[in-house]
Formats: sequence, structure tokens, C-alpha cells
Amino acid sequence: MSTTALPPFGVYTPLVTFFHDDESIDIESTKAHIQRMAQGGVTGLVLQGSNGEAPHLTPNERKTIIRTARAHLDQLGFPRVTLIAGCGAPSVRETLSYINGAEEAGADFALVLPPAYWSAAMTPTVIEEFFSAVAEDAAIPLLIYNFPGVTSGIDISSDSVIRLAKKHPGKIVGVKLTCGNLGKLQRIASALPQDSFAPFGGKSDFFLPALVAGSNGVIAALANVAPKTHVRLLRLYQGGNLKAASELQSKLSHADWALSKVGVAGVKAVVSHFFSYGSGRGRKPLGFTTALALPDDIIRPIKDVVDLEKLGP
Repeated sequence: MSTTALPPFGVYTPLVTFFHDDESIDIESTKAHIQRMAQGGVTGLVLQGSNGEAPHLTPNERKTIIRTARAHLDQLGFPRVTLIAGCGAPSVRETLSYINGAEEAGADFALVLPPAYWSAAMTPTVIEEFFSAVAEDAAIPLLIYNFPGVTSGIDISSDSVIRLAKKHPGKIVGVKLTCGNLGKLQRIASALPQDSFAPFGGKSDFFLPALVAGSNGVIAALANVAPKTHVRLLRLYQGGNLKAASELQSKLSHADWALSKVGVAGVKAVVSHFFSYGSGRGRKPLGFTTALALPDDIIRPIKDVVDLEKLGP
């Protein structure tokens, strides 16, 4: 486990979880995917997040995936790759149970969604009290996960994030903004010290604009397909080559928009098609798909990015 108090700046892949046809975890394909991500230069992996089908995994399966990732990365010579584990649950008690299990299995940070089952009761005050209660007893530091698409539309404000970060320094250390609100990212990044809080843009679609707004890198589903290409954009930005970075961002935006239309099983199908491991099998009700079943207007912009990925560094 890392001793870093803050997730390091960089590209993070919200790792998909591969399954066999009987819906058991495909450990070998998952390990192959972890290896390609690490060799592609990512800074970290987000395990059992939305793309990892967290709601479909048992507590023991969650621990198995974290242990497998940590052991495989160590074996491959990538001990510094950061592991962030999705630990969201409807109650404080269950969330803390997931966080404790993640810490025992080797995760560095927890990623926590707001509770959404009783969405009508989830006022900003209730949500802030939830995160405060989790932060007080969490075994590892946590990042707030703002993704209205999977939380009945709950959209955590910049005011709430800033208050929580200031109230729990060293315990609430970041936020993932899949909401795509760059103004929110800008407000959070400018209100909190860079050395104590890590705001992340949560999609490739706005990777470069997010960096300009103060993102600590990116946590992006498309990195499952093209980790090296995301790292390349990051380096172009750091090197001040905004023209080339903008051109690459355009390709990522078109590919990310296409990928967003195929669902989690579709992301896995694309990886399987272009990189020859795993399959487009999700746990029901997500079902199964293949890249051959996807229309050309979906595959074409994704293939453009895959072609860049296969060019090398």
C-alpha cells in the first residue's frame, strides 16, 4: 500500500472487471488488462467503480480484485501504481465495511458515491453528514465521487465538496467529477491547496480543459482502451504544446462520446476486439455484446484512437 497522502497527478483507469460466460470473474483477463494499463504508463487504477460493475460484486470478490491487482503490479515491477477502490454504499456502516475491506486488501484510497437509495431525503446537509461520518472512521483517505448518472441525479455542489475537504483534511483528499462541470472543477481547484486536495475530471471528453481548470489528471473510462494516448496528451500539456494536445483531445472527445453509447459491456467488448483478451460479458442485467455488433459510427472514432495507441509512446 502506498504511503502517499494524496493521489499522485496522472492518468487513472477505472478498470473494467472481466467475466467468464458463467459470470465468474475472469482473473487472467483482468490481470492482462492490469498489465497493459501499467505498461501504458498510468499512474493508478480505480477498481470496482462504475465501469468495474461494483454493484454486481460481492464483498469477497471486491477484495479478490484488489489483492490480485496489487500482487500482479508488484510482480510486474509497478509497486508505485496507486489503487483507488470504489466503496460506495447506501449506509455509513456498509460504506465503512467496504473501506475496511479495501484497506486490508491493499488499496491506497477509497472512492465513495453519495447514498442514493432514498434520493428524496438526500439533501446537501444529509450528504455532507454522510461523508463526514465516513471520513471520521475510514481506514484510508477517501475521494468523493460525483456521478449524477448513477445516483438518481444527485449532483454534489462545489460548496459541499469544499466544506468537506476543509473539515476533514487528510481524510477527504479528492473528488472525481464525472458530472463534466468544469466550472465546479475550477472552483474546487482554486479554493483548496494543491498539496492537500486532488480534484479529478472524470471523462476523456474534457481531459484537456479539465487540466487547464486544475484537474489532478484524469479518471477516464476510455483509458481502458488507450492508456498510452491519455498519458501522451498529459505530457503534451505539461510540455506546453497546447496545439498538439488540442488535436489529440479532439480525437479523444469523439472516441469518448462513441464509447459512452455502448455501456460497460461495450467497453469490455471494444477492449477484447482490439487487444485480444476478455469479452464483452457483463453481469446480468448488463448482458453481453461484441464489437462486431456495434455500428460503424461507434467503432470508427474508437479505432482512430486505438491506431494512435498502437503507434507506441
